[in-house]
Amino acid sequence: MSKFGNYVKESYDELVHKVSWPTFKELQSSAIVVAVAALILAVVIFLMDFVFGVQNGGWHGILGFIYDIIR
Repeated sequence: MSKFGNYVKESYDELVHKVSWPTFKELQSSAIVVAVAALILAVVIFLMDFVFGVQNGGWHGILGFIYDIIR
């Protein structure tokens, strides 16, 4: 049990005294960067899904629509 208590004590000491926590301003800017990156990724995935479409459903994407016109 002494090892566990020592682990908790050292963990607390490290979190309080040795870790450099970001300021609120840095945290806000990082959150904005993550939100913008997630939005860009979501748009790219949506566009890929829209272009290639669902193969078993009624919609086959833009490429499927073009292939249907060509046939």
